[in-house]
Amino acid sequence: MAASAIHSAEDARRLARRRLPWMVFDYIDGAAGTETGAARNRAALDGMTLRPRILRDVSSRSLSTELFGKPAQRPFGIAPMGMCNLSIPGADLMLARLAARYSVPLGVSTVASTPMEELIEVAEGNAWFQLYFSGDGSGTFRLVERARAAGYETLVLTVDVPEVGRRPRELRHGFTMPFSIGPRQFLDFALHPRWSLSTLFHGKPQMANFLMEGYEFDRTESRAKADWSTLSRLRDMWPGNLVVKGVLDVEDAVALKAAGADAVQVSSHGARQLDSAPAPFSVLPQVRNALGAKFPIFYDSGLRSGEDALKALASGADFVFFGRILQYAMAGAGEQGLERLWTVLSDELSIAMAQTGMCSLSFERAG
Repeated sequence: MAASAIHSAEDARRLARRRLPWMVFDYIDGAAGTETGAARNRAALDGMTLRPRILRDVSSRSLSTELFGKPAQRPFGIAPMGMCNLSIPGADLMLARLAARYSVPLGVSTVASTPMEELIEVAEGNAWFQLYFSGDGSGTFRLVERARAAGYETLVLTVDVPEVGRRPRELRHGFTMPFSIGPRQFLDFALHPRWSLSTLFHGKPQMANFLMEGYEFDRTESRAKADWSTLSRLRDMWPGNLVVKGVLDVEDAVALKAAGADAVQVSSHGARQLDSAPAPFSVLPQVRNALGAKFPIFYDSGLRSGEDALKALASGADFVFFGRILQYAMAGAGEQGLERLWTVLSDELSIAMAQTGMCSLSFERAG
């Protein structure tokens, strides 16, 4: 079976590349500009080495941690990703079931292809709602009220998309939502019949959170009006945890802490926004030093293995999130592929802990 062929995130990517239409694969896989930002982040992660330690009893190791006072079976969760059902029908629900099994957060995107109410139910409460500010904000704040009514306790405000970044791989394929089908797209779908027939049978993915709102979400619409007063309004109306995602500047991180954010997430949106942005992995230790030892800091962007997760945790993150590699696994081998990759990531982390003399994920933080 295809799932048994997954021994790394790169294996999952190869499977996905074979099975997905070119347009869909490049939407998931692509980055902004010339993609040097993605390469820069990968180089930063690869450039860090871990310190092997010997003759320590590491026979009993725990991958569990605590997140906002609740136990999590892994120190990594599922990043919010828009339109996951493009990778395979039912992808959102596969991720929700995974989150429930491991008590880790499922990031539910504003532009998820399954309604937020269904996802938090299937995830058994292990879901965070990710919010995009859009237009004049009227629809944005309606979504916040819906998330609160649905039982979400954590809101993640994504702040690094004032305008949608230019991703040439998407543009070359004419990727739009909803799809605009021309001769090139028709040929692309015809050459990938397994995906096309399955998608046709289940119905084309839609931005499900907007079907109830009475208007369509335009993913290219400007989000540039969001400012610090927007954050203040969200803080006033949201009683739960407020995470601000997309932080790459130390001064911004300090200001967010002062403004009442409960956590910041160091992220470059998977290098999908600004090609010239610094590698978020290089910014992470600086943010930790500025915010002190106890303030919650999360991390995503560029993570491809359990060892990468350990590097981020050792560099200052309290918790990390995997994104597109989970979509690769589902596209390549369905829910079994997702489970397989999750096990691979867990094994990679556990083995790296053993090699570095660690039994638990506790780190000495300065300050």
